[in-house]
Amino acid sequence: MITILMVVVMSFFLSASCSGERQETVEVTFDPEQTYTMRTTDVSTLVSDSGITRYRANAKEWLVFGKASEPYWYFPKGIYLEQFDTLFQVKASIKADTAYHYEKQELWKGIGNVEMRNLENECFTTSLIFWDEKLQKIYSDQYIRIEQQDKVITGIGFESNQSMTEYKIFNSTGIFPVNETPADTVKVKSEAGEDS
Repeated sequence: MITILMVVVMSFFLSASCSGERQETVEVTFDPEQTYTMRTTDVSTLVSDSGITRYRANAKEWLVFGKASEPYWYFPKGIYLEQFDTLFQVKASIKADTAYHYEKQELWKGIGNVEMRNLENECFTTSLIFWDEKLQKIYSDQYIRIEQQDKVITGIGFESNQSMTEYKIFNSTGIFPVNETPADTVKVKSEAGEDS
């Protein structure tokens, strides 16, 4: 019985393959500008330059558009980048809600809540940032807020080296001192139970 069943099945497959039936093909359109060539999730990677680890990148999602006319990487759910010195200390870090990396231009673009920190722990916040790897320069033409230990500086547009240690603000809108104890603080005498 099994032998007869096998003969029937084999004759069915042979007749189907030799019958010359028309096969359907599905046409797929591929737009290299809109179709990614690689997708990776939960990325944590180290990047080296000349054999030395220089950067760490963390991202929830990384899309590579490698066949686009201008190949680029896209980080739709944000990215966190750290730059190391030769002793693996973090020289600078950049965090953005969304980011692009244009491979040929060696240019990064951060969009959204962009936050950068340097070795002195100064915090830079803006909505748009560019990092030109070739020129080793970070810049923006948007509002920038820089929190230093003793003051806050604001302005429109800035430029910096990639370690964020030498920078200039183009249209300063204010410098505000940071007071550790505000003048209008009311002290309470706990043991006497009265305000002073």
